[in-house]
Amino acid sequence: MVVQVKSRICYSSKSMEGNQQKVEANILLLGAENVGKSALTVRFLTRRFIGEYGDIESIYSHVDQIDGRDICFNIWDSPCQQNVEESGHISDRQLQWADGYILVYSICDRASFNVVQEQVQCIRHAKQKLASTAPIIIVGNKRDLQHLRTVSSEEGRLLALSADCGFFEVSAAETYHSVLMVFHELLELIREARAFRKGNAGFKGIVRSMSAVFGRKRTD
Repeated sequence: MVVQVKSRICYSSKSMEGNQQKVEANILLLGAENVGKSALTVRFLTRRFIGEYGDIESIYSHVDQIDGRDICFNIWDSPCQQNVEESGHISDRQLQWADGYILVYSICDRASFNVVQEQVQCIRHAKQKLASTAPIIIVGNKRDLQHLRTVSSEEGRLLALSADCGFFEVSAAETYHSVLMVFHELLELIREARAFRKGNAGFKGIVRSMSAVFGRKRTD
């Protein structure tokens, strides 16, 4: 199922004149079943909370304006594999598509936290193989259900710290702002990763040019 959602934004002529090329960010949303991935996405897209979803693979597109630029968020909401042995599996197609990752677990479900741990390791291994710098944010959802908590905030923070990931605890059911912060923070990390790659490529180009120049001088 593919759902296209565009935010209704009134652009002034002034903002359009200064507007630059649209920026796209491909975000892969992962996690176990029933952790609130789809609820998190729809809360970001529409500000509304809808609690019931089937485990259906969806790709959402959402255009927003941030700091005077059009930003297109492409969000791939991926269902978890039913096979326990493959619950942490991520396809090569998804890994190559993603500019950044949001890994969601429920603070009330220890098994879902274990799935995120497996997915973090899978992504880190793939990033080394693909020479990728795509950032990861780990999200503990259902913060409103403190009385059912089985995963502490400290465990989530330690996992994120050990894997160099961002970390948030949110309640998609109760608040829009914290969910908005997750997606905007990932966008900022994606921008930083792209700038780093661009700068690194430029530096390598300078080194190659210098090597070619000095190499010719030595042969002369």
